[in-house]
Amino acid sequence: MSATFGRGLHAATGRAVDISAYDRYLGRWSRLTVPDVLAAAAITQHHRVLDVASGTGAAASMALPIVGSAGFVVGVDISLEMLTSARMRLDEPSYSAVNADGQALPFKDGAFDAVVCQLGLQFFPNLAAGLAEFRRVVRAGGVVAVCVNATSDRLPMWGNLADAMDRFLTDGQRKVLALSWALADPGRLERLFSEAGFQDSRVEQIRRERTIDGFDDYWASIEEGVGSIPQAYHALSEPDRLAVREEVRSRLARYESADGKLTMSVEMLIGSGRA
Repeated sequence: MSATFGRGLHAATGRAVDISAYDRYLGRWSRLTVPDVLAAAAITQHHRVLDVASGTGAAASMALPIVGSAGFVVGVDISLEMLTSARMRLDEPSYSAVNADGQALPFKDGAFDAVVCQLGLQFFPNLAAGLAEFRRVVRAGGVVAVCVNATSDRLPMWGNLADAMDRFLTDGQRKVLALSWALADPGRLERLFSEAGFQDSRVEQIRRERTIDGFDDYWASIEEGVGSIPQAYHALSEPDRLAVREEVRSRLARYESADGKLTMSVEMLIGSGRA
């Protein structure tokens, strides 16, 4: 059993990213806290914004109306497959996409008014190097804001799937999936900001809720195989996949209403600091 994760982990190398599938698995949940991270970054009209680990461009798409035609948004991602989907989604003159490593950004010092990173920093091999680069490319007085997952038990749509799969995974796969919650400690996240030289560092815990059509709607996004956890699921044997599906169905029953809909919440941490 093996799962070959591409750069950035969420998309397999050379495989086109289905924007709709990615949105159903991750985007419809992660998007709930994008307005909070944009607010934490104090983004306003005319701003030059860098969106690191931009993925399919969800955060960038919400930032563009705020900065207006006089501002611009640059989306950076280490995964070329993700950026290709973002370019398809955001064909606007105020947006550009750059394939680059967030730990080695190809921009001049102070090039941006704000930097945001929505659910990306926890996957960086060197967290301190990533934050140092964010601080380098933001102007003096500019704000950097990141959003990361809370603990897996506070993210039932992803945590229950990871838990149900655990007994079938290799050690390497477990390590990759554990990165999803690697920055769930608010104290650690605030220390990383302070150690990177940010002023007015703070971490806020955000909880948002969403209702979807039901388990079949939820599971269809897993079967489409976009995202690190679904990729690991697809590497299992068919009997193991069936066992995981039934266990997850049982675990999510507590979130199901009489009409079969699922209402689940996401809890995330938003860390921010001023350069």
